[in-house]
Amino acid sequence: MNFPEDLRYAGSHEWVRVDDEGNATMGISDYAQDALGDVVYVDLPDVGRRVEAGESFAEIESTKSVNDVYAPVAGTVIAVNEALFDQPELVNADPYAEGWFVKIAPDGDLDLSALLEAGPYRETTEAAG
Repeated sequence: MNFPEDLRYAGSHEWVRVDDEGNATMGISDYAQDALGDVVYVDLPDVGRRVEAGESFAEIESTKSVNDVYAPVAGTVIAVNEALFDQPELVNADPYAEGWFVKIAPDGDLDLSALLEAGPYRETTEAAG
């Protein structure tokens, strides 16, 4: 499993990368995509939608199941990865780059305090089996 050190992770297996402008790019972790199996469909929110931390903002369907994806931070969706509409398998192939889901402009300062760094997140996935 790959757990990039520059990301923060939610217990529900989403990741966040903060860019130089303070916006947050989000997706699901390598652990999550592996557990899901082959991703066949991704439903993303509209640009302009406001999301709260912990709120379901997307849906991902795999050959095994359909699951909600939860926003690890609050803010407004400023971009969606439209490539996932035609190539949802990008989530499996490259969950941290080509398989990102959305970019969010946070409401004020971005609060990452509830999210895990790579080491502790890796430990939780190893404990889960």
